[in-house]
Amino acid sequence: MQIGLQRLSIKEKIGYSCADAAANFVFMTMINFQTNFYTDVFGLAAGTAATILLAARLWDAVADPIVGVLADRTKTRWGKFRPWILFTTLPWCIVMILAYTTPKGWSVSSMIAYATITNIMLMSIYSMNNMPYSALGGVMTGDVNERAKLNSYRFVAVNAAQFIVGGFTLPLVAKFAVGHDKQYGWQMTMILWSGLCLILFLITFFTTRERIQPPPQQKSDVQKDFAALLKNSPWMAMFAMTLIHFCILSFRGAAWYNYFHYYADKASMFDWLQSLHLTAPALAPGAAAPGGTIETLGYIVHGVRSNLASSNVADVFNSIFNMIGTATTILVILLSAGFAKRFGKKAVAVTGFGLATIASAVFYLLNPTNAGGMMAMSIIISVCYAPTIPLLWAMFADVADYSEWKTGRRFTGIVFATIGFALKAGLALGSSSFLWIMGGLFAYDSKQPDLPQAVHGFRVCSGIVISILFGICTLLLISYKLNKRATIEIADELAERRKQYAPARQ
Repeated sequence: MQIGLQRLSIKEKIGYSCADAAANFVFMTMINFQTNFYTDVFGLAAGTAATILLAARLWDAVADPIVGVLADRTKTRWGKFRPWILFTTLPWCIVMILAYTTPKGWSVSSMIAYATITNIMLMSIYSMNNMPYSALGGVMTGDVNERAKLNSYRFVAVNAAQFIVGGFTLPLVAKFAVGHDKQYGWQMTMILWSGLCLILFLITFFTTRERIQPPPQQKSDVQKDFAALLKNSPWMAMFAMTLIHFCILSFRGAAWYNYFHYYADKASMFDWLQSLHLTAPALAPGAAAPGGTIETLGYIVHGVRSNLASSNVADVFNSIFNMIGTATTILVILLSAGFAKRFGKKAVAVTGFGLATIASAVFYLLNPTNAGGMMAMSIIISVCYAPTIPLLWAMFADVADYSEWKTGRRFTGIVFATIGFALKAGLALGSSSFLWIMGGLFAYDSKQPDLPQAVHGFRVCSGIVISILFGICTLLLISYKLNKRATIEIADELAERRKQYAPARQ
C-alpha cells in the first residue's frame, strides 16, 4: 500500500494529455508518411532520403540529453518543464509547415539542403518541446498508480491524434491536391494540423502543475548525474528496449505504406471498400466531385474494379487500416492501468510485446487478396501491443525514482532525455534501415517500386522483420528488474524521505 498519495484531477490528466496529442501530429506523420513524402512527393532518391532522415533524427537524439540537462536546471515560477512547452509552441507550428513544403524550381542540391535543414529544425524543436513534456509527467505525482492512470489518459489522447493522422492525412492530401498537386496537398494539410497543435500545447501549459522537486540539498552536477545513470541497470534495459521499440514504429510505418500500395491487391481492397459503400463510378474529366462529408474528406474511391492504378484505393484502405488499429488501441489502453495495478507494469509489457511478436509473424502469411484478413490483423496486433504503450512511459518515471532511491539524487530530465535519445535514434534507424534493406536486399528503386523483388521485400519487412524486432524488445523487458513489488516499495520509501525534507522548502 502506497503512502503520501498525490491524486490528480481529471482536468489535469486531460490537460496533460493534450500536448502529446499535439506532438503526434508531427510524430505519426513522420512515422507513417515522411519516408514516402521525401521519395514520392518531394522527389528525392531513396538513398538521399535515408541519409537525410538519419542525420536529422540522430541530431535530434543528441539534442535530447542537452535539453534534459538544461530543463533539469531551469527555474521559473511555472516550474522546470512547463515553460519549454509554452515557448516552443509557435516555432513548432511554423517549422512543421516548412518541413512539408516543397519548393518549386529549385536545383537538386538546393532541395536536398532545404529538406535537411527543415527536418533538423523540426526535430530540434520536437526535442525542446517533447522531452520536457515527458519529464513533466514524472513530477506531477509520486504515486505509481496515479502515474499509470495519467499515462493511460495521455495515450488515449495520443491514439486519438494518431487516429486522425493515420485516418485523414492521405485523404486530405488527395483532396487538397485536386486542381493543384500533391505538394500543395501536403502543405495545406500540415497548415491544418499545425493549428490544432497550437491549441493543444496551450491547454497543457495552463492546466498542469509540477509537484515533485529534487532533494533541497542536491547540488547541480551533470557529471555525477550521468555517472549514476550508467550504474542504473533498469535504465540500461529501458534504453536498449526503447531504441529497438521506436525502430519498429518508423520501420513499420514505412513498410506498411508500401505494403498496401504495392503488395496488397487493389481489386480486393476495392471490393472491401465497396462493402462499406465507399466506392463510386469514375468522374468524367473535369467534373466536380459530389458533395457530402465523406466525399469532402477524400474517402470515396472513384473508379472501376478493373482500372485502379491511378485511384486512391490504397490510400483509403491504408487509412482505414490505421483507424481500425488506432481505435482498438484506444479501447485497450483504457484497461492498461487496471492491468498494471493487478499484475505490474513489467508483466503486462512482457506479455504484450511477446504476443505482438507472434501476431506480426502471422501478418507475413497473408496473401495479397486477403483484405479482410489484413483488417483483422490490425485489430489483433493492436490488442496485443496497446496495453504496453502507456505503461512504458510510467516505467521511465519508475527508473527516475530508482535512481533517486539508490543515489539520493533526482534528475528526471536527464532520465527522460537519455531515453529520448534512444527513442530518436531508434526512429532514425527504423526509417533509414527500411530503405537500406529494401535497396540492398530487394533492389528497391523509388521510381519503380512495384518490381516483383521490391514487392516481396515490402511483405518481408511488414511481417518477419517487425516480428524479430518485437522479440528483441520482449527479451530486454524480461531483463528489467523493477517489478510490481519493487516499484511500490521504492515509491513508499521516497514518499517518507520527501516528508522529512519538506519543511526545508518552506
